[in-house]
Amino acid sequence: MPCRLAPEGAREPSNMPTHHRGPRREVRALDAYIKLMRAMESLNAQLVRSLASAHLTLSQLGTLEALLHLGPMCQRALAAKLLKSSGNITTVVDNLEARRLVTRVRSAADRRLITLELTPAGRELIGGVFPAHAARIARAMGALSQDEQHELGRLCKKLGLALAADPLGRNAPAPVEHRRARHSRRRAL
Repeated sequence: MPCRLAPEGAREPSNMPTHHRGPRREVRALDAYIKLMRAMESLNAQLVRSLASAHLTLSQLGTLEALLHLGPMCQRALAAKLLKSSGNITTVVDNLEARRLVTRVRSAADRRLITLELTPAGRELIGGVFPAHAARIARAMGALSQDEQHELGRLCKKLGLALAADPLGRNAPAPVEHRRARHSRRRAL
């Protein structure tokens, strides 16, 4: 199947709904998911390009930023904070440690406890990179009003907390259209 591109000079459609033809609940959820992911991927693509000059990935920047703003922490706490797997955060920290941007410090009191800390070079790098990174995000989010940014933040937090408490919505209440259908079947009996 040939790749279909927009004609020269034409804009890509901003509304890429799902082509799924399932129940309305699924179509609505997929459509919202696609829009959320496309917006996030667009923003991430811009941020990744801007971090290339510092030779940082988004995960590396997140690690340095967390250590800058939250202080030294153990790798497990960092992984939880950044929503990364233990394997992924180990690779990220290994790469930052190889560049001498972070160091692993073993506790004298409990040799099992290892804390991650910024090195002076890491502090200098993140101190120089983060302000421009934050400004880029603010400019990108400027497409939304202050109220829209608050609402987006509220909705994302609500979704994130619901998924953390109940992965993939296994215990979510039945959708309204299914409750109506069950109720009308009961009346018919």
